[in-house]
Amino acid sequence: MADSPRKPSPAAGGSTRAVHAGERDQHDDHALATPIHQTSTFWFENSAQLRDFAEGRIDRHEYGRYSNPTWQAVERKLNELEGAEATVLTGSGMAAATTVFLALLERGDHIVVTNDCYRRTRQFIQQTLSKLEVTATVIDPADTIALKDAIQDNTRAFFTESPTNPYLRVIDLPEAVRVAHERGVKVIVDSTFASPINHAPLTDGADIVLHSATKYLGGHNDLIAGVVSGSAETIAPIRALVGVMGGILDPHAAWLLLRGLKTLGLRIARHNETGLAVAQFLEGHEKVRRVYYPGLESHPDYKVATRLMKGFAGVVTFEIEGDLDATIRFTDGCRIPYIAPSLGGVESLVEMPVLMSYWDYPKEERLQYGIKDNLVRLSCGIEDQADLIADLAQALDQV
Repeated sequence: MADSPRKPSPAAGGSTRAVHAGERDQHDDHALATPIHQTSTFWFENSAQLRDFAEGRIDRHEYGRYSNPTWQAVERKLNELEGAEATVLTGSGMAAATTVFLALLERGDHIVVTNDCYRRTRQFIQQTLSKLEVTATVIDPADTIALKDAIQDNTRAFFTESPTNPYLRVIDLPEAVRVAHERGVKVIVDSTFASPINHAPLTDGADIVLHSATKYLGGHNDLIAGVVSGSAETIAPIRALVGVMGGILDPHAAWLLLRGLKTLGLRIARHNETGLAVAQFLEGHEKVRRVYYPGLESHPDYKVATRLMKGFAGVVTFEIEGDLDATIRFTDGCRIPYIAPSLGGVESLVEMPVLMSYWDYPKEERLQYGIKDNLVRLSCGIEDQADLIADLAQALDQV
């Protein structure tokens, strides 16, 4: 479809695209808000129309496991935010990651992954892909020399988060892409912790970017969703597999995601500002041993992060100066953040990874993944910055 004079310019800023992209072209009823197409199937006027669809002469919706107009609006919006040709929605961030792996990898293939990543992603790679005889090599996020050495003749993909979970490592993505593409290896980036406002990995050469849209994209802790973006050729088999496996998003949840995306630019600006202020406060506090935040000069990837990212979002990971009990006293002492998993919403959340995600692991194994008893992950919401810092200060007084 040709550009409409009422359509935002391709050079428009992130917030403008977050508000307008992907919706005006399909508003044939002139509704300002995109409708929720709460339907499981779509009807044909006659068999001739169905035959035209079956033979590819017309492009339209058929069945709710394959496409939906509300999904389509979200996908178009993410295309413009990510600089992608195609985007597909999934029922969760994990559905996005697992479907990508299953669509791209075959029996006997090899994948390179980074050691600092979401537990369930690592679990799928190590426990499920291994059943398909897909092998994995684990490297440090910052070590592009290790990446080069890890690539084998059967390596098909390099997967990384950036920033990573929970230590917020930031990958030198242009260099990683150069190394991987020299050997014909696709680069897959989970950019959940950045959002497309702070970093669009496709513009740095990545082949695929995915998000748990549950986090910053949705932004209100009220939905679970995933998205995968890339070139049309790359996304086509992923979209097809989503339709086969059925890991789809409900139309109402897609509408909630669409609504959340409209304020993405505003929310990320607030998360960036508060995250940096909180990290600076914590780094100067005597009861905090160490702070991990890419916007601090003390972070190992500070130079890479400031080169590639526009901001560093609202997650701050830090170590309490104390043991497990002291760290529990801190988290229990917080009055504003909820003790809860997840991140990226308007409410601040705080958690101890050792209790929230890794308590079933032996301590020795937890430490192999960097999960210490005194580690805290704080996701700053959009509350008043001074209130949040004051609350953290009084909670630290209880350590």
